[in-house]
Amino acid sequence: MEIKGKTVLAAGMARSGVSAAKLLYRHGARVIVYDKKSYNEVSSLVEELKTTVHCEFCLGQEPDTLLKKLDLIVMSPGIPTDVPFLVKAEAMGIKVISEVELAYQYCKAPILAVTGTNGKTTTTTLLGEIVKASGRTTHTAGNIGVPFTAGVEDMDPSHMAVVEISSFQLQTVDEFRPWISLILNLTPDHLDRHKTMGNYLAAKARIFENQGEGDFIILNGEDSLLKELKPDNGSKVFFFSRLRALKEGAWVENGNIIINTGKGALSICPVEQVSIPGAHNLENALASALAAALTGVESSVIARVLKEFPGVEHRIEKVDTIDGVSYYNDSKGTNPDSSIKAIETMKGSVVLIAGGFDKKAGFSDFVDAFGTKIKELVLLGETADIIAAAAKEKGFTNIHMTKTMEEAVEKACTLSCPGWNVLLSPACASWDMFQDFEERGRIFKEAVKALRG
Repeated sequence: MEIKGKTVLAAGMARSGVSAAKLLYRHGARVIVYDKKSYNEVSSLVEELKTTVHCEFCLGQEPDTLLKKLDLIVMSPGIPTDVPFLVKAEAMGIKVISEVELAYQYCKAPILAVTGTNGKTTTTTLLGEIVKASGRTTHTAGNIGVPFTAGVEDMDPSHMAVVEISSFQLQTVDEFRPWISLILNLTPDHLDRHKTMGNYLAAKARIFENQGEGDFIILNGEDSLLKELKPDNGSKVFFFSRLRALKEGAWVENGNIIINTGKGALSICPVEQVSIPGAHNLENALASALAAALTGVESSVIARVLKEFPGVEHRIEKVDTIDGVSYYNDSKGTNPDSSIKAIETMKGSVVLIAGGFDKKAGFSDFVDAFGTKIKELVLLGETADIIAAAAKEKGFTNIHMTKTMEEAVEKACTLSCPGWNVLLSPACASWDMFQDFEERGRIFKEAVKALRG
């Protein structure tokens, strides 16, 4: 894609949008940066960008008047594809792509691309660590927090790019073609944007639409939607399963992780030696191990990293134990299914802190997962009343409403007994009260620290 001399709108001033603007400028584009927020709301980002990029800004207003002079729009994932100015742009024949697609155009390294509803960050990080441990220069990027465009120019064909990709980013890919694509699972999420599960699945499936002969697709063999996918593009499809043995792929047999990429079955390590807890993390480990094996990483290296990998920040992260109560940060639990998995890993009684931005997900199954573990429910955010109603409908009434994260942590502390756990797992996105789930998790951890005085 030649962008030199073209006028390009970098839409959205989150991390990926700022990074895209810098890449566009370095390659000779005339850059206009747009955000619906006003200058006062994004002033620090504007001033930072001005130090490296000579560009025009369109802030606090829709960029409709700019459309006639644009050659290309690069979208941040936070912007829905059906906003009016994008609909107009496409009607005018202006190409609209994601930041991931832009990065792909400049990426010389083979790409391992990870998507799915839950487990993306853990799997991307784990896979990156395994490949890195094999001695190959590895770049871990994407929706994980480091924009793909930020380091893509440093990659060469001997390197490896391990990239986390969201459904929003996949909606506007064009030529994006990973060497290995992984779809971990698919449960209801982001239906405020995708509207239906069919649309959501279609967005996720775009990860492999340009793959072909010599490429690999990895799917969850126990996911009701994914196991029915039949990619017909010449790629080799492998499945992983923690519940049954397979002829090829990755599975659990007699308590051991087994992998067969077509060259015979290899025993990697006992399941009990995988360091990250929970059935969902076993699936993440299976997917990561299989992808790594397909790149040629030796089984001994895979086993060593599976045993040593500590997990990722904000995902069932133990923060502290105070007066016999353990505090866990699962701010990455941004949908009900993810939070259900976090609840399942807890041992003993739990005070659960939940609530946040409403993505139009139902909370019935979430409340069902409380079982006898969840003793008290502390709620905050936009969905507090919705979750409370779902809980009461199921007969759960130990509910406490709070306004801030600090208040929620203090309330959870007073409700807890020695030997209990306090778990922040919101089952919702963070955008109603926080910039992102990382900020939410940091504030939780600071509030826990404050309990020590």
